[in-house]
Amino acid sequence: MAGARTHTPSPMPHGGHQTAESYDTPRRWPSAWRLGLGAICLGIAAGVAGFAWFVLNVEHAETALTRDADGVVVLTGGPERLADGIDLLAAGYGKRLLITGVHPATKLEELSRRVPGHDRVFHCCVDIDREATNTIGNAVEARRWATERGFNSLIVVTSSYHIPRAMAEVSHQLPGATLIPYPVVTGRRHSDPWWSHMITARTFAIEYVKYIAAIVRLRFESHPRDGALAAVHADARR
Repeated sequence: MAGARTHTPSPMPHGGHQTAESYDTPRRWPSAWRLGLGAICLGIAAGVAGFAWFVLNVEHAETALTRDADGVVVLTGGPERLADGIDLLAAGYGKRLLITGVHPATKLEELSRRVPGHDRVFHCCVDIDREATNTIGNAVEARRWATERGFNSLIVVTSSYHIPRAMAEVSHQLPGATLIPYPVVTGRRHSDPWWSHMITARTFAIEYVKYIAAIVRLRFESHPRDGALAAVHADARR
């Protein structure tokens, strides 16, 4: 038709038609990338802060107990743990002592020789658990021992860096018991800062990861319900 104007669309790059979505897509990717990077940085910061809290709360010196308990539980893993546990028992801080996690081939006499001068205590008031192979097993055996003995309070003896995880596991197994931590500090950690020794720093880092993993696991794990052991405990209280 004469005089009619025709409109020719402007050519689009690569022969496509530009839409509102094509304008928005390039803008969304940088935002998502920044969000992901921020989340990663936040996670790293939280991990560093948590590790700092963990290290600051690890005892670096022996602490004196202010109260006694029904029993003393020693988690094997170092000679100082056994010696400190026997000293506590000999001093009257507990009625009996459980050494949990002992190698199946290790006899009571061998353990007694490691702490000379306490033969009488070893043969009258020390029990040995050979079933536990890790901290979870230690806690389970501590529950069985305490329940069968009718003990309502325990002193938990283990290395200072191991105390947080050990207390978490034992308290999960014995939610109604009174637990008293007794952190064992080695001679090196009495005087030297932890970061001055690569082995100590590595031990702390590994234990922190294990502690976080245990806390997360225990949040989704119900407390043990052992009817037989509960009955024994109830009878012992009468």
